[in-house]
Amino acid sequence: MRFLAALVFSVVASAAAAQDFRVTLLGTGSPFPVPDRFGAATLVEAGGEKLLFDAGRGATIRMNQIGVPIGAVTLFLTHFHSDHVAGIPDVWLTGWIQRYYGNRKSAFRVIGPTGTVALMENLARAYADDIRIRIADENNPPEGVAIAPQEFSGDGVVYEKNGVTVTAFEVDHGDLIKPAYGYRVDYDGRSVAISGDTRWSDNLIKHAAGATLLIHEVAMANAAYFDRVPVVRAIMAHHISPEEAARLFNTVKPKLAAYTHLVFLGAPNFPAPNAADVLAKTRETYMGPLAMGRDLMAFDVRKDDVVVIPDASKK
Repeated sequence: MRFLAALVFSVVASAAAAQDFRVTLLGTGSPFPVPDRFGAATLVEAGGEKLLFDAGRGATIRMNQIGVPIGAVTLFLTHFHSDHVAGIPDVWLTGWIQRYYGNRKSAFRVIGPTGTVALMENLARAYADDIRIRIADENNPPEGVAIAPQEFSGDGVVYEKNGVTVTAFEVDHGDLIKPAYGYRVDYDGRSVAISGDTRWSDNLIKHAAGATLLIHEVAMANAAYFDRVPVVRAIMAHHISPEEAARLFNTVKPKLAAYTHLVFLGAPNFPAPNAADVLAKTRETYMGPLAMGRDLMAFDVRKDDVVVIPDASKK
């Protein structure tokens, strides 16, 4: 009987350990406003920490769908393009509402490159009336709407807590789009590297080396549209193509590579590429483990592999 109890405990403990490092793609889209791909946002849960990387359109909706209290997250910013930061006021202020989906009672911690402090200070000014009203009318705790911004200006560790280490590293999103950073999260011998927005980046390869899971952006354009519209060529020059991503995956060799922030460029008369097109181009040269990310796809990062959960909102 004791042996059976010990065996059951061991199985339960092993299952719990296998799920103590989870990555969820909350938003895998671009600035294009569509309902199935929200703005850029990735949630990492490890060692009891809930770390949100970027806060694009709809991040709070996705967190609520998977039962993660909005007030529980620490936010990390990759860069300041609007599709990566438009959801910050929602995460900040909805996370402060004193209900089960928010309930923040301490300062909202935001970590990002130089410019993060100014961004958050200006948001505090923009929403001063909302804050004043909710404190007086709803008795929301003032300490829960306080902001604790932290910024950095180079590669290095930016967060350490409960055995979780977050390292920021510069990426290449174009000559005029600076600062731009990716992040690596290490916990218990496992890791996820998150590219942020970037074209080919040797520095990303350096910091993603040995990563268990690599989450990378990608962009693809309708060929005729690319030829005719200069801004499309400019956008593509800021992102990695499926062909380049395949070469990068072959270099890094993660246990699993996953696409997010899928930038599909087209117009009504120039049908945009889709996920199948990106996959086909990638598979021309990369045959390793690959997931085509979509909103609410999640990954259990384990010692020897990464288990894909197609929809984290389905319990």
